[in-house]
Amino acid sequence: MKFSRRHFLRASGIALSLPLLDKFVLGDDICEKQIARRMVCVCTPLGLHTPHFFPKSAGRGYESTLYLESFQDLRDDMTVISGLSHPEVESGHDSIYSFLTAAPHPERRAGFRNAISLDQFAAEKIGTETRFPSLVLSAEGFSLSWTRSGALVPSETSPARVFARLFLDGRPDEVQAQIRRLKDGQSILDQVGTQVQRMNSSLGVRDREKIDEYFTSVRELEQRLARAEEWSRKPKPKVDAKQPQDIANPADLIGRTRLLFDLTHLALQTDSTRLITIMLLGTSLVPPIAGVNDGHHNLSHHGQDPGKLKQLQIVEQEKLKVLHDLLAKLKQTKEDDASLLDRTTVFFSSNLGNASSHSCKNLPVLLAGGGFKHGQHLAFDPAKNPPMSNLFVSMLHRLGIDSDAFGSSTGTLTGLELKS
Repeated sequence: MKFSRRHFLRASGIALSLPLLDKFVLGDDICEKQIARRMVCVCTPLGLHTPHFFPKSAGRGYESTLYLESFQDLRDDMTVISGLSHPEVESGHDSIYSFLTAAPHPERRAGFRNAISLDQFAAEKIGTETRFPSLVLSAEGFSLSWTRSGALVPSETSPARVFARLFLDGRPDEVQAQIRRLKDGQSILDQVGTQVQRMNSSLGVRDREKIDEYFTSVRELEQRLARAEEWSRKPKPKVDAKQPQDIANPADLIGRTRLLFDLTHLALQTDSTRLITIMLLGTSLVPPIAGVNDGHHNLSHHGQDPGKLKQLQIVEQEKLKVLHDLLAKLKQTKEDDASLLDRTTVFFSSNLGNASSHSCKNLPVLLAGGGFKHGQHLAFDPAKNPPMSNLFVSMLHRLGIDSDAFGSSTGTLTGLELKS
C-alpha cells in the first residue's frame, strides 16, 4: 500500500516534536517524594504607568513607590525588575504574541510564526506530574500559551467551568466516556505505528531518521494518553470552596481578576497543576471602579494627560491590590515546611513598557516567590539590557528543568540568586 505524506499526516492527526514524558510514573509506589515547584505567569496587556512602579534606586535598599506601597509586607518575597525587553519585538499590541515566547517581530504579521511559550515548554518536561499539565486562563479570551508548532493554546474564560474541571467529579457514565475517548486516541496511534513500520522498508536513510523521530513522538503521546487515563480514574481533590459564579460584566477587571486568582490558589494548593498562565483584561470598556469614568484602554493611552493619569492610577492600584492578595494567600498556605509561595514562581509583567507610546522596552516586572533571594530592585539599562528570556531560563531552572536556552536568551539573569 502506498502512503503519501499528506495521507500519513491526516491519518495520524497529531503534531510533531512531542515532549519526553518518562520522568514521572503515576501511582502510589514512588520511592522518593520530590519537592513540587510551580510557576504562574500573569500578563496585564495594557501595561503599568512605570513612573509609579519602578523605584528610582537599585539594590536592596530601594525606596518604595506609589504602586509598591501595598506590597510592603511582601517586600522580602519579591523582586522588582526594570530594563528588560524582548529583542526584535518592536512595538504595538501585537507584542502580546511574543510575551512568553520571545519570537521576533510579531508586529510583522505577514510571515510571523510563533514559537513555544514558556509554560508549554515547561509542560513538556513536568506536565505529566499533575492531573492537568497546565492551566491557560484568561479574563478576555486571548491566550498567552503557544504550542511548539506555533499554534495558540485555547484559554479558559469561565471560572465556573474551570472549577468544575478541577474539583467536580463527573457521573460514572461521563468518566467511562472520557476513558473510551482516551483509548480511542491510543488505538489511532497504534494504527499510525503500523503504518510507520510498513513505510520504513521503502524509505531512504534520511527519511527513515525523520520517521523514527515521528514514531518516537507517537509513542510518547501514547504514554501521555495512558497517564491521562489513569488520572481520569482517580477522584478529584475536594476543596472547602463553592463553585464560583461567572461575572457577566465584560468590563469588570477587578472582579474577573480576583476569580482567576482564587482559582489559581486552589489549583496550586491541591497540586492539580504546576503551570498556570493568566491573561488579564485589556478592554476599552469602563471598569466599574469608583472614580473611573473612562475606558481602560483609553486611559492607558493617556498622552500624559493629568486627568487620564489620575484615573489610570486608580485602576492600576486596584489591580495590584488583587495581585498582592494572591501572593499573600500563597504565603499563608503551608506545604510541608515551606509556604506555597516559596515553591511557586509568580511572574507578573506586560508586553508593553509604555502603552501610551506602544513601546515594548523597559517592561514592568514583579517576580515573587519561587525560592529566589528577593527584596531588591534589579535595574538594567534599557539600552544595553539582557533579554527577558534570561529571566525565563532562571525560572525554568527553578522548576528543575536544566535548559541552557529559551527564546532569545544568552544565559540566566544576572543578579537573581536562590535562597541559601
